[in-house]
Amino acid sequence: MLNCQAVVTMVSEGRGRLFRRKDGKYLVYLPKDLAEDSMFPFKVTDSIFVKVSFALGDSKVLIEKWTGS
Repeated sequence: MLNCQAVVTMVSEGRGRLFRRKDGKYLVYLPKDLAEDSMFPFKVTDSIFVKVSFALGDSKVLIEKWTGS
């Protein structure tokens, strides 16, 4: 009898990039594997608005789905 098990790889972190465009806007790129993981908190087909925040003195940035108007 052959025992076959599916291998499921979840991606909960990845190396992205923050950069400044020539027009002065900033963009955050997320790795494809991270953004397309089934457990990724956003389901994006085109684009969505997000809230970006940080705490003074901290080196972390928080990205949340925008719920305001």
